[in-house]
Amino acid sequence: MPNTTYCKEWVTTDEALPLPSQPFLTAYMTVLALVALVLGVTIRSLRPQAVRRLLADAGVAMHKVKKTATEIERKIFHLCGLLVPLTYQLLLTHGVSRGFCVKLCWTITVIGVSCDWLRVHVPFVRDHWPLKSILREKEATTLCGGSWFSLGCTLAIQVFAPVIAMTSILFLVMGDMTAALIGRSFGQSVCSTSALWPTLWTKTPVFGCTIFSPVHLREYAVVIGSLVATLTELYEPLGINDNVTIPLLGGVALTFGFARTYSCEPARSPLLWYL
Repeated sequence: MPNTTYCKEWVTTDEALPLPSQPFLTAYMTVLALVALVLGVTIRSLRPQAVRRLLADAGVAMHKVKKTATEIERKIFHLCGLLVPLTYQLLLTHGVSRGFCVKLCWTITVIGVSCDWLRVHVPFVRDHWPLKSILREKEATTLCGGSWFSLGCTLAIQVFAPVIAMTSILFLVMGDMTAALIGRSFGQSVCSTSALWPTLWTKTPVFGCTIFSPVHLREYAVVIGSLVATLTELYEPLGINDNVTIPLLGGVALTFGFARTYSCEPARSPLLWYL
C-alpha cells in the first residue's frame, strides 16, 4: 500500500494567519512600554516611607519590608528591559534588517559586559559605578543581572523569529519580576510552591495570547512556552543564569508549539517566519 499522511484540517488557509501584523506589534510594544513607564514613575514618586507602608499593608513581614522595597527599585529598572522588544520592533518597522539588529545587539552586549567586567575587577570603576545602589550583594564580585539579561535577549534575537524573540523576552521581564518580588516579600518557601505558579501563569500566557491574538490555536504554543519559562525560573537548569535560559528555552518552546500547530502547512512553520 502507498504511504499516506493524515493531517487534520483545523482551519482554512485563509483563516490561518501566521503572524501578527507589524502595526499591531508596534502598537502592542509601545502601549506596554508606556504602561511600564507610568508605573515606574508613579512608584518612584512615592516616598520610601509610603512604599514601605504599602508593603506592610499588603502583608509583607516587617523584617522583609526594607529588602522588598529595594527589590522593587531593582525591578522598576528591570522594566526598562521592555525597551528591547520595543526598539527591535520599531527598527524592523522602519525597514532595518534583522541582520543589522542582531549585530547592534551584540555590539551593545559586548560593550555592556566589558564595562561590567571592569566594574568587578577595577576598584575605580566599581567605586564610581552609577547603578551600584541597586546591585545585590553577590553581584559585587560577579557580573550583574543586567549583563546576563543583555546576553539572553541578544541570543533570543539571534536565534528566533522576531515575534517569538519579543515574546520570550516578555516572559523574562514580566515573569522574573513577579517571581522575584514574591520571593523577596513572602519567602522562598512560598515562592517555590503555591504562590509562584498562579502568578506566572496569569502573566506569561496573557502576554503570549495577546501578542499572537491573530494566530490560530495560539493557546497551545503559549501554554507550552509559559510552562517552560516557569520551570526554568524555578529550577535554573544546568546552573545557568535564568536571564539567559528563560528567553532561550521559552523561545524554543514557542517555536516547537507553533511548528506543531502548523505541521500540516510547512510553509507557515515558525522556522520560516523571519525569512
